[in-house]
Amino acid sequence: METNQYYNTQKYFAAKKQVEEIRGFYGNLISYFAVNLFLLFINLKYSPDHLWFYWPLLGWGLGVVFHGIRVFNMMPFFGKDWEQKKIADLMEKEKNNSK
Repeated sequence: METNQYYNTQKYFAAKKQVEEIRGFYGNLISYFAVNLFLLFINLKYSPDHLWFYWPLLGWGLGVVFHGIRVFNMMPFFGKDWEQKKIADLMEKEKNNSK
């Protein structure tokens, strides 16, 4: 019974952490749009001859994309499954080395 409760608690904290990461991503996404719209406005109002707003748009946008890929577990490499498999592999190697 105690093991089941521990498992449920562990699942709860993992789910809570995932929700916090998703909330952080959406906060980053909202900030991205708000700040870049403001930068677009500034650029077009004060220096329409020289367009520079797309540099922060591209740079930060790339960061937002990678953040989303990580948060929503879309990484083919180094995702959550990879971590668990690697931990199990290293534990197995350690077990074999200690014999």
